[in-house]
Amino acid sequence: MNRRNFLATGLAAAVATQTGAQSDAEHASSPRQFFELRQYHLRSGANRGRVGDFLRDVGIAAMNRIGIKPVGAFEAVYGPSKPTLYVLLVHPSLQSVLESSSRLMEDDEFRTKGSGFVDAPISEPGYVRYESSLMAAFTHMPQLEAPRFQKRIFEMRIYESHSIKAARKKIEMFNEGGEIAIFRKTGLNPVFFGETIIGPQQPNLTYMLAFEDMADRDKRWQVFRDDPDWRKLSQDPAYKDTVSNITDIILRPTGYSQI
Repeated sequence: MNRRNFLATGLAAAVATQTGAQSDAEHASSPRQFFELRQYHLRSGANRGRVGDFLRDVGIAAMNRIGIKPVGAFEAVYGPSKPTLYVLLVHPSLQSVLESSSRLMEDDEFRTKGSGFVDAPISEPGYVRYESSLMAAFTHMPQLEAPRFQKRIFEMRIYESHSIKAARKKIEMFNEGGEIAIFRKTGLNPVFFGETIIGPQQPNLTYMLAFEDMADRDKRWQVFRDDPDWRKLSQDPAYKDTVSNITDIILRPTGYSQI
């Protein structure tokens, strides 16, 4: 077994232990994707758009060629004050996560057309730094679902829990408890649900919703809050005190985003 396969097998085993294994039938019909969420901290002034320009002209097409698709790119409307570009990479497998950097550097077009960004000198970096989190899709929504409407905003919510047990119960609430189904019924348009495997503020889960605009968002959340199935589920003592902190970010897709 080579090193890459060994790492992929080991990480897959860790994911199965942490998130719970799917049934064979379910896995065969709907393989779970892995979501890599990057937060690029951008440079100021004229260099602020370098990451976005690179993704638009070179990066996204190269990632698509090696199987990472779709790729979402978003700017915060409501959220962090520092200039940040959120990039969501949808991987078909853990092997894709492990091999993506090396495979991109083997791509001739990526290296040549993107040379100004890829080969940036230390005196003129393309960005300050980026943070990255890796998530496993929930079993009851194993694939990302891009919204069908053209005009859209996104809401990304991060739910932190005070313990692993509490985090497991909140994920159960979304899956077996039926909260994802209630989201769908009330028109909240889920895009993805992911449990963070690697990243900060753990244990946590992250999910994204799509809306036409803020008015649509407010209206649909109210329908959700008034829904009798949600009222019943939210009062279930089995799911009490499962979330200790919520981060709420409103995002707008860039013109080159595939989500």
